[in-house]
Amino acid sequence: MSEAISVHQLQTRQPSHVTVATASLIGTAIEWYDFFLYGTAAALIFNKLFFPTFDPMMGTLLAFATYALGFIARPLGGVVFGHYGDKIGRKTMLYLTLLIMGAATAAIGFLPTYETAGIWAAILLVACRLIQGFGLGGEWGGAVLMAVEHAPADKKGFYGSWPQLGAPLGLVLGTLVFSVVSAMLTDAQLYSWGWRIPFLFSIALVLVGLWIRFTIAESPEFQKVKDTKQEVKMPILEAIRMYPKNILLAMGARFAENGFFYIYATFVLAYATQSLGMNKQDMLNGVLIGAAIETFTIPAFGALSDKVGRRPVYIFGAVFSALMSFPLFMLLATKNPQYAWIAIVLGLAIGHAAMYGPQASFLSELFGTKVRYSGVSLGYNLASIFAGALSPLIATGLMTAYAPATWPISLYMIALAIITIVSVYFATETRKIVQS
Repeated sequence: MSEAISVHQLQTRQPSHVTVATASLIGTAIEWYDFFLYGTAAALIFNKLFFPTFDPMMGTLLAFATYALGFIARPLGGVVFGHYGDKIGRKTMLYLTLLIMGAATAAIGFLPTYETAGIWAAILLVACRLIQGFGLGGEWGGAVLMAVEHAPADKKGFYGSWPQLGAPLGLVLGTLVFSVVSAMLTDAQLYSWGWRIPFLFSIALVLVGLWIRFTIAESPEFQKVKDTKQEVKMPILEAIRMYPKNILLAMGARFAENGFFYIYATFVLAYATQSLGMNKQDMLNGVLIGAAIETFTIPAFGALSDKVGRRPVYIFGAVFSALMSFPLFMLLATKNPQYAWIAIVLGLAIGHAAMYGPQASFLSELFGTKVRYSGVSLGYNLASIFAGALSPLIATGLMTAYAPATWPISLYMIALAIITIVSVYFATETRKIVQS
């Protein structure tokens, strides 16, 4: 009996907003580790393991195509988990998304390669990637809402940025594990069995994440909706009916943030190693450094948005990212690892962080509590199809078509930034808005 009581108390006690934000951060970091690990592998080795009958660049293009499929499944995950998150609760959905993502990532570690299974290897890889995308589609909305809805009214930007740290931390962890495995093994060992280790490592991380999420309570804002029996029957339809403009603006706001991130985190690896002949480990180190520094700048920009507003900080990030589109390739063209690191650090730690820091609070505050999980998940994940999913694919296609010229890729990056600047400009400043 005493054990049952202690578990019940653990589940129902009201933790501080710091505890909830920390739990959201750790769980989200594990999910992003799983998701980004695939991107690193797609940029560096999946072309040889699953598409060896094509030339290296075409194999990379196909690997990025399977990478993009994960984004296509995300809106479906957002709709499903958003629906039940607005009806049952945020916390329960976060258990499920972590389990789904972890199972799919571990399964990749057990897959046969083209050498043993032929085309079925690629088909199984695509299936796992789709499941990953489905899980992540429901993860982000629940994690950020737990942090934002627990946070004090004047610090929602700061605490909302904590689960956002999961992206760079997941990227750091995924890149670090991949770097360590790559450095400790010969190329023959890496391509034979070593590449599986980072994917199987996800099993241990998921177990840790599930325990941490067990210790936090439901969002107080959603609990108030439940207690007063104000849940709506079809949250996703209500979100579309009540907030059609905000869903579209949320999508547009993500184009530069999402697109630029995957250009820096995945495409640049393929471009620098295959087109410029730079060392693979040097480029992995650059991504590591940029993502590590971003773990400090994301909360800084989130806190700044509590002072000056979400829109000014977000627009600054988009403008800075556009201005970096040409210098990025100029610095990479030197083939100097330190200059490449500078380009990646500026792109991630300033341009991307200025958009990603205030994003959780900004997008969450565009929707009322009753349909917030559905609304924010829909806007966030639909943008991923057109931005994050396609940006490495489009950039690789432009590189193949116009090589050695890189200006078409830079113009594409500027176009992404313009869409975001216009969308955020026409969105409502949400810093002092309290939605019901």
